[in-house]
Amino acid sequence: MIAAILLFVLLLLVVGPIALVAAAVALLLYPLVWLLLLPFRIVGISVNGVLDTLRAVIGLPARLLGHRPSR
Repeated sequence: MIAAILLFVLLLLVVGPIALVAAAVALLLYPLVWLLLLPFRIVGISVNGVLDTLRAVIGLPARLLGHRPSR
């Protein structure tokens, strides 16, 4: 029983600082990754808007003739 407790304390002392450093690095890198990916998100929203507009323009004659899109 004592050996298990000592092993647990040893593991806590060895792994604890590593976990704290990993958490700090993750907290520092997350905003940088978000800023790097922001242009791709903006481009994706823009492309989606253009494709939706194109889909609406192509489908306009059919809608004027009374066709209802299936969902």
